Amino acid sequence: MNVAPVNGQQIAYDDTGGDGPAIVLAHGFLMDRTMFAPQVAALRDDYRVITWDQRGFGDTIHDGRPFTYWDSAADSIALLDHLGIDQAIVGGMSQGGFISLRVALLAPERVRALILMDTQAGTEDTEVIPLYQGMIDEWVANGPSDELVAATAGLILGEPGLNEEWAVKWKARPREVLALCGQALLTRDDITGRLGEIAAPALVVHGTADLSISMDKAEALAAGLPGSGGVVRIEGGTHAANLTHPGPVNEAIVAFVGALPA
Repeated sequence: MNVAPVNGQQIAYDDTGGDGPAIVLAHGFLMDRTMFAPQVAALRDDYRVITWDQRGFGDTIHDGRPFTYWDSAADSIALLDHLGIDQAIVGGMSQGGFISLRVALLAPERVRALILMDTQAGTEDTEVIPLYQGMIDEWVANGPSDELVAATAGLILGEPGLNEEWAVKWKARPREVLALCGQALLTRDDITGRLGEIAAPALVVHGTADLSISMDKAEALAAGLPGSGGVVRIEGGTHAANLTHPGPVNEAIVAFVGALPA
């Protein structure tokens, strides 16, 4: 693990190094940089792969102040600066996709291409916000009970072995910080109307069994991005399709990055 002191935070990251084109991946809500282990394994021989922990997650130490995904996008750009990377393929899963899109809007010249996994450009549906807020409030107040962890894992992973692995991580983390993370998630702005500003080539990958973000939102995302060729549908893939169905996800990513102009 490495640490980048940027924007008043201590951003934890892993870097495979090497001379290949840089790929920077941002994780989903409640996850951390290790969720991209299957993608790192598939890409590291030909690419420099950087995975990082966002504010409030993993090994990153943040300043305890409220933040937005625009702040997290600025963290991603500052991490590129810290590593001396002028331009990178920027991507992420779910929350990491929210951040990657904002990186492309803040600093388009830094983004060679986008990899967007099980994500969207809009806000949460109004009918689920009270449910998610209640789950976050319970988590912060009383900790992640077995019942709450099971419900959360079902939304993200839906696979018993992975559910148990991440449950151990969730229960070991400080719970108070999740309040700020939840605020960023549930109050994020809608950038659907700005997708046309993003000219970078974009890969949109989405699991057909994603219970957290519906396929129509992935289709709207792909339709709004000039550089997208449509949605790559991962049959049976969950919200974390890159973990539950790494084979087809990796196949799509390797083909996409391999076809990018030099």
